[in-house]
Amino acid sequence: MRRALRFSVLTVCLAFCLTGCSAAIGASASQSGPQRYEATWMDVFDTVTTVVGYAGSEEEFEARAQEFHDEMVEYHQLYDIYNDYEGVSNIKTINDNAGVAPVEVDERIIDLLVFARDMCEATDGKTNAAMGSVTKLWHDARAAAESDANLEGTPPSEDEIAEALTHISFDTIVIDEAASTVFITDPAQSIDVGSIAKGYAVEQAASQFDDLLISAGGNVRAAGTKPDGSLWAVGVQNPDGGSEYAAVLNVTDESVVTSGDYQRYFVSDGVRCHHIIDPDTGYPASLYRSVTIVCPDSGTADALSTALFNLPVERGTEVAQAFDAQVLWIFADGSQQMTDGFAALLRD
Repeated sequence: MRRALRFSVLTVCLAFCLTGCSAAIGASASQSGPQRYEATWMDVFDTVTTVVGYAGSEEEFEARAQEFHDEMVEYHQLYDIYNDYEGVSNIKTINDNAGVAPVEVDERIIDLLVFARDMCEATDGKTNAAMGSVTKLWHDARAAAESDANLEGTPPSEDEIAEALTHISFDTIVIDEAASTVFITDPAQSIDVGSIAKGYAVEQAASQFDDLLISAGGNVRAAGTKPDGSLWAVGVQNPDGGSEYAAVLNVTDESVVTSGDYQRYFVSDGVRCHHIIDPDTGYPASLYRSVTIVCPDSGTADALSTALFNLPVERGTEVAQAFDAQVLWIFADGSQQMTDGFAALLRD
């Protein structure tokens, strides 16, 4: 079914976790040239997604934004680990058949899982899409806590986590590219692509455009430039909240992705239990408040933001350099550390 989007000429700066914040242009009869529009929806990857661009008319922009949105819906259904869709074999279908039989899937799932496997190896296993057995424990605990006004909840037990950690090897995920099938040989294991799928999907859907700014939760993809050739401005949210950005960047043909402890979490005995789980311990990582990655590919940036959230700065810097990525680390005390390339992108 075709979903109608909400369109309007921008009159204020966007305000998301990562967002374009260049000067707004309101439509008026006296203005000439392309006008600035935005489209917003909330039906893909469980987040608010916004597309900003310039066009000669609302209808022209709507057609482009709708094309992007419809492709994102397809990726959302294919990469979903929670829901079934008529006629679609997705990640959930693979998980449901763990230890039972291979599942024939769309090549876009094969491509994602091959990419996920490669990123797992490249990041010392810190971005591991094979650790669904662990992330499910924390997801269920967080879901149970959402009914409490203070988000008070109970973490999984040590025994539950220890058992789940014995079922997170990518070696048990058999990807047959020729047959386009995936088989999880361990019946207690499952795939969770939450650390990588959204960025990967944004990159695939955005690759056909050269003049849009796309914000999908903590993932921003800047395609090309504005019509006048100027760069897109992207603000990095301060983990402590408030209206002040931790940094504002000027970018073009880059992805800016942040992983942080301040969005999906519950509280246990005063400790924030967030969703970024260290595969080595089975518990939420505690090195930083947030890590922001800048690199051309959104899927790579998504994977790296999770990995570097779990790695010391020194090793994280080495991993980032292998992908020509730039990094901003924000620590618990609010202090920052960034690579030289990240500093070069800061808006004056």
